[in-house]
Amino acid sequence: MNEHASPEPTSWMIYGAYGYTGELIAREAVKRGLRPVLAGRSRAKVEPLARELGLAMQIFGLDDAAQLATELQGQALVLHCAGPFSATAAPMMQACLEARAHYLDITGEIAVFEQAQALNLRAREAGVVICPGVGFDVIPTDCVAAALKAALPDATYLALGFDSRSSFSPGTAKTSVEGLAQGGKVRRDGKIVSVPLAYQVRRIDFGAGEKLAMTIPWGDVSTAYHTTGIANIEVFIPGSAGMVRGARLANLVRPLLGLAWVQKWLKARISKTVVGPDDTKRADQGTFVWGEARNARGERKVARLHTANVYSLTITGALAVVEHLLQARPSAGAYTPAKLLGAELVTRLPGSGTLRIE
Repeated sequence: MNEHASPEPTSWMIYGAYGYTGELIAREAVKRGLRPVLAGRSRAKVEPLARELGLAMQIFGLDDAAQLATELQGQALVLHCAGPFSATAAPMMQACLEARAHYLDITGEIAVFEQAQALNLRAREAGVVICPGVGFDVIPTDCVAAALKAALPDATYLALGFDSRSSFSPGTAKTSVEGLAQGGKVRRDGKIVSVPLAYQVRRIDFGAGEKLAMTIPWGDVSTAYHTTGIANIEVFIPGSAGMVRGARLANLVRPLLGLAWVQKWLKARISKTVVGPDDTKRADQGTFVWGEARNARGERKVARLHTANVYSLTITGALAVVEHLLQARPSAGAYTPAKLLGAELVTRLPGSGTLRIE
């Protein structure tokens, strides 16, 4: 293991490599013969993993912009896995632009996707790709959106959703806590608008029978628009009547949920009590993905797909995009996953079935 070893011609980095998902990606990368540099702010956490996997490491935080860009020199790309992305994505994107390194991450946060799109011109000028959301958030739903757009080119409304039985990792749980404080989000007439939690409720067959479902502020509210141009977008997950009531009651206390001390307390509790699913659970926890497109004439197309567990798909999806960028030379700019690799990306990932459109 060499800290700050001379980078290989296709050297790339996993930042946040010791988090739940970052470590899983690092281990799978090594199994594939890839040699990422492992990085993060904690030497005590990065060093044991780098030593075990025989990989180079770098230790740095995200607070010093000048240092950050220097740390990325020589890297072809950075796969950013250190949340909360609401705080960490912007400085890493800026550093990647300065270092002329491609930027990937595994976020599902709407604000991060919008930040990325706003950097499209700068990414083109720097000759790099910026593509957040290369995990379960948002590869499957983004590919479904692209497929539905192809099937119904004049669609004016798009609904997406998924039914997953997967438990949360600590990072995902913390992001969810932030999301509760921010309320719901949908896209109306091309613009992202704030709405109450559980704003829309309907019954949906995600692939395992019809279930009650409610809207959530998922990343596709941003990304699906940039993938398809469809101006009205909502995202749903299944929820019992009790869950819907709880979400709507949460609207009453949202100002409290946004207080810094409340967020700090909730996240501390998550750090102590939440662990991500192990290998056995991931193997048993597949996901149903669904989408519906409608046009002004009332014509309707529905898409369904079954994928691997959300974290298993994040591992293989992120590495599929990494390998693509290491081997190919796409035009520079800001991308969504389906824009970068096409609607068929998800069906090429292990555990994915056929994407069916009815």
